[in-house]
Amino acid sequence: MSRSISTALLVTSAFMLTACGSNPQKTSSNSVQVSSLDSPEIGVVEYRPRTGTGGYRASRLGGDYAGYAATRQFVNKMVDQHGFSRSYMNGLFSKVDRQDGVLEILNRPSRKGPARKGSWTRYRDIFMTERRMREGAEFMTTYRKELNRAYQQYGVPPEYITAIIGVETSYGGNIGKIPVLDALATIAFDYPRRSKYFTKELEQFLLMTREEGFDPKSPVGSYAGAMGLGQFMPSSFRRYAVDFDGNGRRDLWNTVDAIGSVANYFSAHGWQKGGEVAVPASFTSTSYRSMKTGYRSKHSLGSLRKAGIRPNGNVNSDRVSLLKYSTYDGDELWLGMHNFYVITRYNHSSKYALAVHQLAQEVKRRHDRLRVAWEPQSVTKEAS
Repeated sequence: MSRSISTALLVTSAFMLTACGSNPQKTSSNSVQVSSLDSPEIGVVEYRPRTGTGGYRASRLGGDYAGYAATRQFVNKMVDQHGFSRSYMNGLFSKVDRQDGVLEILNRPSRKGPARKGSWTRYRDIFMTERRMREGAEFMTTYRKELNRAYQQYGVPPEYITAIIGVETSYGGNIGKIPVLDALATIAFDYPRRSKYFTKELEQFLLMTREEGFDPKSPVGSYAGAMGLGQFMPSSFRRYAVDFDGNGRRDLWNTVDAIGSVANYFSAHGWQKGGEVAVPASFTSTSYRSMKTGYRSKHSLGSLRKAGIRPNGNVNSDRVSLLKYSTYDGDELWLGMHNFYVITRYNHSSKYALAVHQLAQEVKRRHDRLRVAWEPQSVTKEAS
């Protein structure tokens, strides 16, 4: 029972998957966008995965993967190592639908060669839209208490938590529509190049659904199995997701849990409270073109000055990364500090990290302006 993905979903998914450390791509919408400060919930109408086992029972494996030796081996592992019932596993995987559209995305030829001029401008324009900036400020206003609590507990500023959720899923409006179980199984069993990694993620997903009481066929996400408002892969879910609303379940389709989980992820990867993220840099020569750039590069401020590169802002460290971005008007240089590197632990891309940083700064600016506009002003009248 192969299942295709619509053309629109393929186009969107091919560009926007982010799974806590994978490529900067994502999928299409599965929730209703709300965009009014008068609404009690800004962002999404919550998606709730169904609970229970769904009555999965079968004496033998059927469906799309009945004839796959790798699927039988996986079922054996889950039974032998993790105590799953064989009849349950047979019944569950007999209902897995191979996602042909996922394979189409993965088999597309990748573009090779140097980045085209203006690549950063095009990438930035995807995320720095008027709507995403406005709704980010609204999201910060609606979830102010939860974001501040996350800041107090984990040290991650509200605007960066907001920006991650904004870049990943447009504040919950774009969480994906593909059943996570189907996506993971398709790549694990039908895409040999990434089979090892996705077989492990499939294992983690089934352990996660058992721990949290989800029906494994219910959760939906990206074409690569990334889940919830923060688009965590199953291994990241099990390691970093938190029950931030205190209801006894970790649920990344729940906005409050997603806020706490993104903050916990950053904290676990070494976010420094109060630390700078990145500053633009000016340059007086083209010597930077022969220097190592990117989030993994390390340069002293002294060596950068000798090369004619100076920060246009405060830098709280002598060791920084040199970041080069191509705009239509030429190269743009930035200096990244430790917290910039932490953002790249969420997605290994210097473009992604700078997009998150810039969205965070703009969202904070707009949120602060909203607070001035919405908070009641005290007026006193002096006695004459």
